[in-house]
Amino acid sequence: MKSFIGFLTKEFLHIFRDRRTAVILFGMPLIQLLIFGFAIRNEIQDVKLGVFDKSRDAVTRSIISKFASSGYFMLSREVHSEREIEDAFSTGSITEALVFEPDFARRLQRDGRAEVQVITDGSNPNLSRIVSGYTASVLQEYQGSTLPGAGREAGVVAVPLMLFNPELKSVDLFVPGLMALILMLVSALMTSISITREKENGTMEVLLVSSLRPAQIIIGKVAPYFLLSFINVVTIITVASLVFGVPCRGSMLLLLLESLLFIVTALSLGIFISSVTSSQQVAMMIALAGLLLPTILLSGFIFPVASMPLPLRMISNIIPARWYLIIVRGIMLKGAGFSYIWKETLVLVAMSTVLIVASIKKFKVRLQ
Repeated sequence: MKSFIGFLTKEFLHIFRDRRTAVILFGMPLIQLLIFGFAIRNEIQDVKLGVFDKSRDAVTRSIISKFASSGYFMLSREVHSEREIEDAFSTGSITEALVFEPDFARRLQRDGRAEVQVITDGSNPNLSRIVSGYTASVLQEYQGSTLPGAGREAGVVAVPLMLFNPELKSVDLFVPGLMALILMLVSALMTSISITREKENGTMEVLLVSSLRPAQIIIGKVAPYFLLSFINVVTIITVASLVFGVPCRGSMLLLLLESLLFIVTALSLGIFISSVTSSQQVAMMIALAGLLLPTILLSGFIFPVASMPLPLRMISNIIPARWYLIIVRGIMLKGAGFSYIWKETLVLVAMSTVLIVASIKKFKVRLQ
């Protein structure tokens, strides 16, 4: 036991003495959180709007004023022909164009409806969809405020209500996802490099001939990163709350416990990578290529898993971050309890168990 404590102390000292490791452990997560938190946004502001007003009456002027004061649109220029609209899109001077038909106010008063054509740049479908949604929202708001009662279109009217994130703030979606990405990369990457470094330097022989058992060597290597990763979790949650205003509606204790479970899963994955590789470069390449892209693309961090083709949905099931994302978003945004996330918790427990057992079997007590 005394030798194990000495080995554990040596591992802690090694991390704090190595500036590069300390920067990766403490600096990289904070920098990633701030950069991604501010950079990854779905909201669009100051959409450059072009207007082709063929009517020029009080109603069209009122609608244009509504767009200009909405906070989303910026009246960029007034155009006078369809050809001028195409040129404006080609040069990027406008992002959307509104074309009001002639006699707009008179048609609206006489027929109860008038048409305004909305033109967006289809070469960027996501941007086009978001801008079109903003436009429909502004027009609907104008219609509701100026044409009450009989003036409104008859029939069933859908009234959208966004639960848990009524303002559709993208930061509430992405910051919890960043927790999974950062913890996975830091925990798995640093653990895999730590053990393969011993192999490269030849110091693994010293450890193997010592009185330490293989399990103690693994625990001694993993324990410092487990503790430091937990500090990262607390730091990320604090920054997410104070800087980005991301709420935590559920139990903070449950969130921390689930984060500890995910850290164990990531560390187990790092141990498994180190057990099947013999150099730091290979371990780093596997950790980055095998974890970074799948975590970003297939975990639901950016793109919904439900919209992926069946083969990719099947692959996403073996990515730990996918299950942790459901957990952390459920607790932070929905205030969910354990009864809501117990299945995802069991998946992470099963993954950790399988990885630890496989790592111990692959970990060779004697060098060949």
